[in-house]
Amino acid sequence: MTEQEERHIASPRAEKEKEQLINRLKRVEGQVRGIQQMIENDRYCIDVVNQISAVNAALKKVSLQLMEKHTHHCVADAIKSGNGDEAIEELMNVFTKLTKS
Repeated sequence: MTEQEERHIASPRAEKEKEQLINRLKRVEGQVRGIQQMIENDRYCIDVVNQISAVNAALKKVSLQLMEKHTHHCVADAIKSGNGDEAIEELMNVFTKLTKS
């Protein structure tokens, strides 16, 4: 495990933020179960697609929240300690994946 990865694990997320992320993911989980039921019940295709779109948007919101926290803490710390190039490269790779269609 790299020093940067250890720093990620060692930097605790505020309990409130962690709880918010977990609650969002639980909602997404419920939405996915709802989509499964919609398909099992032969619901109108467009309704199913709309629900899938809502799940994608919710997951993107979770990703952006995590990326923001990561940037403010891990990337900023890496830059301050002189290891910014690697952290920025990692951040840009993740951002590229996130923004792909």
